[in-house]
Amino acid sequence: MKTEKSEALYNVAKDYFPGGVNSPVRAFRSVGGTPLFLKRGKGSRMWDEDDNEYIDFCCSWGPLILGHCHSRVEDAIIETVKNGTSFGAPTKAENDLASLIISNNPFIEKIRFVSSGTEAVMSAIRLARGYTNRQKIVKFEGCFHGHSDSLLVKAGSGLATFGISSSAGVPEALAQETIVLPLDDEHAVKECFEKYHGQIACVIIEPVPANNGLLLQRKEYLQYLREICTQEGTLLLFDEVISGFRLGFTGASGYYGIKPDLLTFGKIIGGGMPVGAYGASKEIMAKISPDGNVYQAGTLSGNPVAMNAGKAQLNECLKPDFYTGLEKKTEKLVNAVKNHIEQHHYPANIISVHSLFWIYFSKDTIRKASDIDPAGMDHFRQFFHSLLGKGVYLGPSGYEVGFVSEAHTDEDIRITTEAFCSSLDEIFGK
Repeated sequence: MKTEKSEALYNVAKDYFPGGVNSPVRAFRSVGGTPLFLKRGKGSRMWDEDDNEYIDFCCSWGPLILGHCHSRVEDAIIETVKNGTSFGAPTKAENDLASLIISNNPFIEKIRFVSSGTEAVMSAIRLARGYTNRQKIVKFEGCFHGHSDSLLVKAGSGLATFGISSSAGVPEALAQETIVLPLDDEHAVKECFEKYHGQIACVIIEPVPANNGLLLQRKEYLQYLREICTQEGTLLLFDEVISGFRLGFTGASGYYGIKPDLLTFGKIIGGGMPVGAYGASKEIMAKISPDGNVYQAGTLSGNPVAMNAGKAQLNECLKPDFYTGLEKKTEKLVNAVKNHIEQHHYPANIISVHSLFWIYFSKDTIRKASDIDPAGMDHFRQFFHSLLGKGVYLGPSGYEVGFVSEAHTDEDIRITTEAFCSSLDEIFGK
């Protein structure tokens, strides 16, 4: 595998950017080696600057559910750009995408577009505090909700990759308003509400935690959160930046049949363009400026390029059997690899939900961040580089999940299955 061009570009980048990157997990710190500089993608494949070709299961961390450069998304972007890239004023495209989402999602009545998942969650937290007139929020250890100050407390994603649980620069007073609980523990939630009765504005959770491994939660646990929030006058916030439009069009909310009070979404609603959104009932959203006194604004909110790209992508997702096809492909890959693991008694496992999957190096059922054995990350490092050499690309961290797209073919799944199994054999000396 040639890496000379990527190495040269990385050496230059280190003079420009902290760590040579503009987002920490790209630095390959947890897997070692030089970050790959990518230059082109099409369908399920992408190519780096050294012209190495990969089957891509990172999919820009999830939003490329149709694969790279889908023709309808590409056409929508090009046609929109011809008329302008940004106005800082309303466009019809905002109405079109909002109508598409709201008319097909019974869990929200109004929506506000922003520019990222982080911004969506940050704004939704502010809304929850403004609506309830309470200050404290509850989050769960290992759930990642973006990099706003209130939520960088025992978070997942990049923080898990680097083995730390918080960030410098977060004021202690602000961090004290964030209560962090373990996942999968009703008793801890009950005790928290007893201790902070009448003070908790919202409980925020990834209903399918997918930034610190794939920590699949029991439906009973999520239902318990719904019930206790209702009893306590606390808003339940489902962060569906990852699971939204992945577990069906209505995401994890529809998958589990649980209605949260607030929902947040990320880049998948923009066809991979920078975008996010939060939504709720008309009553709750009435608190947002200019109707209410909770301020939130953004020049690029509802950007027409992102709106039209999102409309093109989500219309594809609404086609009959779209999600059934994704799930079948994912199950085909996961079941074949799982059978190989069990046949050879490897200390590993692979799990999935719809088009998300996660391979980890333990035989345990993992529902909490604390259940993950950090020692398994050394196995993942070997696994990751072995896959790269075979032309298969995962996100460069053992804490991140993989994504299957519509563009992945049966042949891609076959090649990837063989690569996974062969790489496991290499690691464990078979």
